[in-house]
Amino acid sequence: MNSGMWKRVAVYGAALATGALALQWLDYDRLAWSRPGEIYAGLIAAAFLALGIYLGRRVFSAPRPAPFDGNPKVVASLGISPRELVVLEELAAGRSNKEIARRLEVSPNTVKTHLARLYEKLGAVRRTDAVNRARELGIIA
Repeated sequence: MNSGMWKRVAVYGAALATGALALQWLDYDRLAWSRPGEIYAGLIAAAFLALGIYLGRRVFSAPRPAPFDGNPKVVASLGISPRELVVLEELAAGRSNKEIARRLEVSPNTVKTHLARLYEKLGAVRRTDAVNRARELGIIA
């Protein structure tokens, strides 16, 4: 289609839309004159609905939880280093030693050393014990 054809189609479309709008307005106008009480009741009900939703959201909205801070007092008292804390979070995410080593760009032996220190500091024997103990103390989420 050329540009002249598009303009003609747009003009016809606009004319049809205007006609449809006029017919809808006449239908609404007829309805409004035949049932004004019902329309006013509907508008009042819609206003109260909007007010109720607004007040419900303002009054009954749940308070936002405090951001998780990782219980820094316990971390400091146990002497857990920032790197050990990162290893503990990776451990809690279910990653293997090799995966943790790749993500932190260290050797698997370094991860094993960090884990051994974490086990000692948390009084854990295995991985799940360390994660459970850290969650109990609020160190990790």
